[in-house]
Amino acid sequence: MAQAVATLEQTQGAHGAGHDAGHGHAEHPPTSTGIDHRKLLMWAFLASDCMFFGALIATYLIYRGRAEALVEAGQGVGPLPHEVLDIPYTSISAFVLLMSSLTMVLALAAVQKGNQRGLRIWLLATALLGTIFLGGQWFEFKSFYKEDGLGLTTNMFGSTFYTLTGFHGTHVLIGVIMLMSLVWVSLRGGIKKDQAINVEVIGLYWHFVDIVWIIIFTLVYLIPYKEVDVPGEAVHEGMIRFTRLLGIG
Repeated sequence: MAQAVATLEQTQGAHGAGHDAGHGHAEHPPTSTGIDHRKLLMWAFLASDCMFFGALIATYLIYRGRAEALVEAGQGVGPLPHEVLDIPYTSISAFVLLMSSLTMVLALAAVQKGNQRGLRIWLLATALLGTIFLGGQWFEFKSFYKEDGLGLTTNMFGSTFYTLTGFHGTHVLIGVIMLMSLVWVSLRGGIKKDQAINVEVIGLYWHFVDIVWIIIFTLVYLIPYKEVDVPGEAVHEGMIRFTRLLGIG
């Protein structure tokens, strides 16, 4: 009888241990794709953000150069892009933001090795570089507005420029806040080696922000503005072709 009771207790103990281990393993179960649901959700968000920035960039490309044409036609005011854009200054800001991707990778490598001190150092370094970029962007905006007179409603260039770069700056700010949140959680002992996915997900967002800036920097600052026909001449030429098509010209 005693042997039967001991066997029953051992069986229940083994079942309970397996049950607890199963629950621990199922805390963050993978999806049917085999990818952690947190990472999958971040990829879905970044896909939607691609469409958002795609719309802003497309709008900028459509209206780029129109400010010059309107000024030449006497229907618009400056300043024009080539009068305000400072490529060397913005190149430094771009380099700072790109370097933050490296420090983000180092932060992920640190947490995967269980190095909490290294994790905090590289997260703080990434947040610092992002803050420096934001400070540079704020100084650029301030210079454009106060010294060059370029406001959000000054011309089409000002509207599209501030909207595109401003929304990107907002994304960088959100990223800095998330990085500092990770630092705070790390200080409270909340990021262990087996929780590196939390840092990886924030890293995906940060790398996306950096890639978007490479595209914006190339399109806005590096690619020269092509000359656009003056609207009045374009309309006149269009009317001539239209009348010839109808056979009355």
